[in-house]
Amino acid sequence: MDRLTALIQDKQNPTVVGLDPRPELLPSQLIEQARQRAAGSMARMGLDPKDPQQAQGEQAQAVWADHLARAYLRFNLAILEGVADLVPAVKPQIAMYEALGAWGIRAYTGTCRAAADRGLYVIGDVKRGDIGSTAEAYAAHLDGLPLPFAPGQAVDGPDRTGGRFPWYEDALTINVYLGSDGVEPFLQAAEHIQGDLFALVRTSNPSGSQIQELGLDTDSGGGTIYQRLGELVESWGRPSIGESGYSRLGAVVGATHPEDGALLRQAMPHTFFLVPGYGAQGGSAADVAPMFDRSGGGAVVNSSRGIIAAWRKDPDYSPQLSVQAALGMVTRDARQAAQAMKDDLNQAIKEAR
Repeated sequence: MDRLTALIQDKQNPTVVGLDPRPELLPSQLIEQARQRAAGSMARMGLDPKDPQQAQGEQAQAVWADHLARAYLRFNLAILEGVADLVPAVKPQIAMYEALGAWGIRAYTGTCRAAADRGLYVIGDVKRGDIGSTAEAYAAHLDGLPLPFAPGQAVDGPDRTGGRFPWYEDALTINVYLGSDGVEPFLQAAEHIQGDLFALVRTSNPSGSQIQELGLDTDSGGGTIYQRLGELVESWGRPSIGESGYSRLGAVVGATHPEDGALLRQAMPHTFFLVPGYGAQGGSAADVAPMFDRSGGGAVVNSSRGIIAAWRKDPDYSPQLSVQAALGMVTRDARQAAQAMKDDLNQAIKEAR
């Protein structure tokens, strides 16, 4: 976590922007432009966009997915233009892009590369979790493509380029339900590129308590499942503690559970926290303050809709604006929201120390 810690200190801002586009979060004129361009592409293919049967066929769906994905990327670039010099990190949620198939994946990798090119720390919110060769393949998100080899030459093991292509991520979120067998391949990949991981420990969703708050018997040490997970994550990451005092294996700890977060902070002194749930999900700056360490470090707080959809609260927005003007508003309002979040968090951290 040394690079992330350095970026947070440099920008004095423990904020990560969630780049999670959905059609309803984009200005209507950008969606309409995508529709018009899709209709033009269909016409050039000899398809009639006004024919219901043709418009609902696979070719038409592919064309629409392509142009909607392009709109996602353009929207994300407008967000990055506003926040790149202000925040240390971004966190694109891959599910929003996978919903558009291969075209969405191109928008995802394009977003990650654009963020990386601007010097931002990129957290791929992919929540992968598996064992053996499957985990090794998932870990390629961090560790790049398999090494090239001559025709007929055997490939021994999962050796990879260690490059950022094609994903351009610095860290991944992972699900550790399968235990250390499902963590080790990701840790090896992270070590190879000097990257990081964030394991799900105490999530921000309300129903997480159905499993995470289950009690353990005294023979297992007592406490709850999320507390035991925290102990395991702390121990699994211990060999990789860096100059920052934090290991490569961080923890996802939701802002909506401040008391639990405070307990985990005490129990996990070498584990960096990724904190979702601020803002739209109900978590406040005061809620997340206990998840930072005594020096005000050790955590980064995510906001998605609160920043990327800030334009929707702008009284100057109108559907009659040009696409360029609407995207300019997206840029401006995202920056203002990110600045307000920075100030809010820093004040709460200061008051809690």
